[in-house]
Amino acid sequence: MARAALFDVDGTLTDTNHLHVVTWWEAFRQAGHHVATHDIHHAIGLGSTDLIAHLLGDDRDHDRDEEISAAHSTLYGTYFDRLSALNGARDLLHALHGRGRRIVLATSAGGAELGALRRAIDADDVIAGIASADDVESGKPAPDPVHHALDIAECAPDEALFVGDTVWDMRAASRAGVRSIALLSGGIPRADLEEAGAGAVYADPADLLGHLDSEALIGKA
Repeated sequence: MARAALFDVDGTLTDTNHLHVVTWWEAFRQAGHHVATHDIHHAIGLGSTDLIAHLLGDDRDHDRDEEISAAHSTLYGTYFDRLSALNGARDLLHALHGRGRRIVLATSAGGAELGALRRAIDADDVIAGIASADDVESGKPAPDPVHHALDIAECAPDEALFVGDTVWDMRAASRAGVRSIALLSGGIPRADLEEAGAGAVYADPADLLGHLDSEALIGKA
């Protein structure tokens, strides 16, 4: 198995993707945009600026980007004390740590949001570090977050495994030269994840925990 296990957070370790969908939908609505929840769902995993650009296009009023992002942050913030980890998330991180793997989170979340997610996961004792949105110039699908996570883990790309739940996660890992595993817990179809580069797909953290000795996880590292 790889020396390091790099994890996305939303939809991978925490049950938060659909909360993001609803709060982004409302933020767009408040700004006069009617964006389908299906389209928002498939954009989750992008940083705020990239998500807005992806959904509204380059001909939008860029001056309102900050307003929309702030509205989403405010709406999503009302859930901070109720965020929950996905089934098996904490146990999975502890099991990997127990096998000598360095655990690093790579997420577009930052600030108070990241703090709320960490409280939900409740595994700070085994997390070696976090590559957050505040640490890199470009978010997923750019490889920057994965590169930074590798730096924190102090390992090469072929010594790590990335676990995520979106096509953006898979593309970022692929561009960084890191093997990736996808979880279906974020709601993205298996075919989309495999097309984006997922080496294996599992239902959720609990399912992955039950397959720690599989060839997909052991790999060559």
